[in-house]
Amino acid sequence: MAGYKVEDDYDYLFKVVLIGDSGVGKSNLLSRFTKNEFNLESKSTIGVEFATRTLKVDDKVVKAQIWDTAGQERYRAITSAYYRGAVGALLVYDTTRRATFENVDRWLKELKNHTDPNIVVMLVGNKSDLRHLLAVPTEDGKSYAEQESLCFMETSALEATNVEDAFAEVLTQIYRITSKKQVEAGEDANGSVPKGEKIEVKNDVSALKKLGCCSN
Repeated sequence: MAGYKVEDDYDYLFKVVLIGDSGVGKSNLLSRFTKNEFNLESKSTIGVEFATRTLKVDDKVVKAQIWDTAGQERYRAITSAYYRGAVGALLVYDTTRRATFENVDRWLKELKNHTDPNIVVMLVGNKSDLRHLLAVPTEDGKSYAEQESLCFMETSALEATNVEDAFAEVLTQIYRITSKKQVEAGEDANGSVPKGEKIEVKNDVSALKKLGCCSN
């Protein structure tokens, strides 16, 4: 899975949301993935922000529309509109702050209350570069992810470690679920999208079926 494409040249559009406590690095994960940038001085802003990036999955072009809570999480004011239509989520905690990991359960419950139960979720332990401040061992993250049937990865937005892989894994899982559904529905003999037709799965979460996910 690699490469950028012209912004409007895509076969699928998937909405992915970033959730988790304030200060865990969601905005920098977003900017690292979509712009390959990291801002040490980044500050939370109130509202909803999103960015896009287009990638190739198998032989199809997938456009990811990734939404960031942008400070709302500090006030627990995230609305159902933020979650609406999401087919993927990165649930982020800070590996140096145990409390952010303990709050993952609340975030997951909120996500399940506002989205289709088959949404693809990646649990992300961010700031893995700060090894000397580690407060959440990798095994704790893995264990929780296995218990809840989530994907799992540790990332560093600062060092760009596993950021690409985390987003790519979520998008690949969504794509495979979607294409499997198309084959089952017999949309065409090859299960592919008719030429010139764009599939906006962000508005069709109910079509998803859960598949096995990663655990790194």
